[in-house]
Amino acid sequence: MASTSTSRPLRIMISGAPTSGKGTQCELITDKYGLVHIAAGDLLRAEISSGSENGKRAKEYMDKGQLVPDEIVVMMVKDRLMQPDSQEKGWILDGYPRSLSQAIALKDFGFQPDLFILLEVPEELLVERVVGRRLDPVTGKIYHLTYSPPESDEIASRLTQRFDDTEEKVDGSVLKEDVFAQIDKALSNLVEQKTASESVAA
Repeated sequence: MASTSTSRPLRIMISGAPTSGKGTQCELITDKYGLVHIAAGDLLRAEISSGSENGKRAKEYMDKGQLVPDEIVVMMVKDRLMQPDSQEKGWILDGYPRSLSQAIALKDFGFQPDLFILLEVPEELLVERVVGRRLDPVTGKIYHLTYSPPESDEIASRLTQRFDDTEEKVDGSVLKEDVFAQIDKALSNLVEQKTASESVAA
């Protein structure tokens, strides 16, 4: 957990299965710590819609139903981590890297987290969360039929289920506030360690 630079902001990576609560925890972490939230999937969609060179290359693979090669996604992530806001505020990398080769590539570019958070949720709870998850195609907001139902019948009538949110798709099993309390404690300790090492260095 030690920082290699005394003035560098927090660098966090978070991982977990679909519906493990990554999005919720990222929102809580960014709200409290002011980090830049970076999700590889969002980057990929943004690069494609902007028509960038990386986006064009990625779209060629996606149009064929193939996975986008690591080297393209790693470059997108690297470029985003190099942006001034990420460098100044720190970042939370959401659901990435997903493989050892991706992790090594990021490390080779000098990106190593201060903390890696893995949200673990029992499989039966993941299945329950996945099959109840719904998307509002108008706002992009995610709902859950049991845990976070839509606010109105109008919204409920337009909700859709993602094609991969079925039962075949398969400790974050406690309340989101309890999960965040665990994460917050680790991050607070990390901030204290960084502050202490900065005062010793000064």
